[in-house]
Amino acid sequence: MTAGPTPGPGRAETAGHTRPAGDAEPAGPADPSTRGGRTPRRRALSVLLGVGLTALALDLLTKHLALRALEDREPVELFGGLVYLSLTRNSGAAWSIGADHTWIFPLITIGVVGWILWMALRLRSLPWAVSLGLVLGGALGNLMDRIFRAPGWFVGHVVDMVSLFDPYGRVWPVFNLADSSLVCGVILAVLLELTGRQRDGSRLGRDGRPVEAADPATGDGEPRERA
Repeated sequence: MTAGPTPGPGRAETAGHTRPAGDAEPAGPADPSTRGGRTPRRRALSVLLGVGLTALALDLLTKHLALRALEDREPVELFGGLVYLSLTRNSGAAWSIGADHTWIFPLITIGVVGWILWMALRLRSLPWAVSLGLVLGGALGNLMDRIFRAPGWFVGHVVDMVSLFDPYGRVWPVFNLADSSLVCGVILAVLLELTGRQRDGSRLGRDGRPVEAADPATGDGEPRERA
């Protein structure tokens, strides 16, 4: 009985066939969580929390600096009157809307935070993580003022310090970094919705049907509408 041929030095034997020894093993199936441009949920949540905490920290810092530098002084003009630093304390919303019902704003904010946490359960998109993180950080920044600042718990006044075109907010409401974070997050969310990008990492075409993207692990395929 004669022995079968043995693989040469330049070839390896695998499951009934040979392949060049220098060739890599065939890649296994891609992780389903990363197909179609999706991001693993843990990474998306990390980005959301990172953006949110950064926005919150910067808001608290700028409010602290404003209280130290702008208390009991005239507004500071910047950029030829385009921007003014003018310290105010607002018991309501923009233009002091709802100033007599301060208690309702913390309840609204708590609802927004709860909504963001619920949305995070199916979050697989980095752009959406940034958007929700900005909204979360801005909401928490103003919530801290409502809870801990004078005149009391859940009726505290929000510290604002940036006024555009006028030192006393007669052209545009005086705002803070938390407000800016909220507005930027909402604008980004609207743009993502308009372009069909979903929070789970999928994407909708112009007709509202899901679009299947190329597999990022192999680069195979082209974006196409699913049947």
